Amino acid sequence: MVHRHTPFVIRVKDRHVDLSTVEGVQLGVDPGSRQTGISVFSTVHTKEGDVRRGLYAIELTHRGGQIRDKLAQRAACRRSRRSRNTRYRAPRFLNRSRPKGWLAPSLRHRVDTVVSWGSRLARWAPVTVVYMEKVAFDTHVLSAEGPVDHQRGMLQSLEIREYLRVKWDRACAYCGTRAVPLNIEHLHPRSRGGSDRVANLVLACIPCNQAKGKRPVEEFLAARPEALAKVLVQAEASLRDTAAANTTNWALWRSFTARFPAVCSASGVRTKWNRTHAGLPKTHTLDALCVGALDGVVQYSAAVLAVTATGRGTYARTRSDKHGFPRLRLPRNKRVHGYATGDLARAVVPRGKKAGTHTGRVAVRSSGNFNVRTRHGLVQGIRHTHFRLLQRADGYGYTTRLEAAIPPPSEAEGSYARRFR
Repeated sequence: MVHRHTPFVIRVKDRHVDLSTVEGVQLGVDPGSRQTGISVFSTVHTKEGDVRRGLYAIELTHRGGQIRDKLAQRAACRRSRRSRNTRYRAPRFLNRSRPKGWLAPSLRHRVDTVVSWGSRLARWAPVTVVYMEKVAFDTHVLSAEGPVDHQRGMLQSLEIREYLRVKWDRACAYCGTRAVPLNIEHLHPRSRGGSDRVANLVLACIPCNQAKGKRPVEEFLAARPEALAKVLVQAEASLRDTAAANTTNWALWRSFTARFPAVCSASGVRTKWNRTHAGLPKTHTLDALCVGALDGVVQYSAAVLAVTATGRGTYARTRSDKHGFPRLRLPRNKRVHGYATGDLARAVVPRGKKAGTHTGRVAVRSSGNFNVRTRHGLVQGIRHTHFRLLQRADGYGYTTRLEAAIPPPSEAEGSYARRFR
């Protein structure tokens, strides 16, 4: 019988566990600040060594930024009470204590959602080993004006290079070209007083690097003001995501070790080497497949389940204006015709300009015309009679996408790195 629609899980009812042979699977986790890649795979012993066969892939999108904004909004509302003519309430900031290992709610959310999905997968398939990538960027090195003496060695510049690849999405900052050799380039040339601070560094292809030369970026992109504004905004991006990944790294590790019998960690350099050796592109899910010690990849999941943390709604039944007064009252009953906002449903519209099959999260309306958000976008005003419930809301939104296109492997990458579609 079908136990769950998304992820699709079936329950075998004609046999027992003690009468069955259940092979274990392994779990790979590539944690990130905004997105985390999770891969379920098995290890195959071949003459080339231990190679992995990808079985399932999940890309989990966190909502830590939304939580942070909501907390800031709540704090601003509470501060506004100081100027109101209301009754006095004694301050409570001196009687609040934080336990050991406390994390901010936006950071705790990242840890809890990743561990929750690991536990879910372990309930549906026995997980024997968890491979987790532990990467820590040194924010002092990234934000320093010049050379830093406290960290010297073989990986001194590798951390900055990897950070720039992530920051500029592995593309040229000036023309957006991909899949070409990229150089580290200074926005403000060193010959004119520019520093080696990471905010002054970008990735540029060889033609753009040579064309810019020793000119400032304002002079080089004077004829392209939109590109100039985009580069300057991206260059001044904060290290917020880097700090969030560093803070949640050990908390995630401790949570996994408390729930799973075997947890192995690996560096980001090893993950990148495994992925490059197997001829795979850079994605969160493929990074999760390549975490740890392995000799190759013989299969990967062609479809990726994109999971977005959406929350479970709010208890507020009103919408307020900028002054705090209610301007819109929501219905007390959250279910309309048996559906609630966030449910996963499929709408089959037989005719009209919205004809077709639409699968996604539903936003209910009292009028009976619902909206559904699919992987192709938002479809509005579909009658409730066309919907069929697939799964109740659980705080996540689900869509499916194809894995990134993978070029054919070369002979140098090994004959075992094959593509499976």
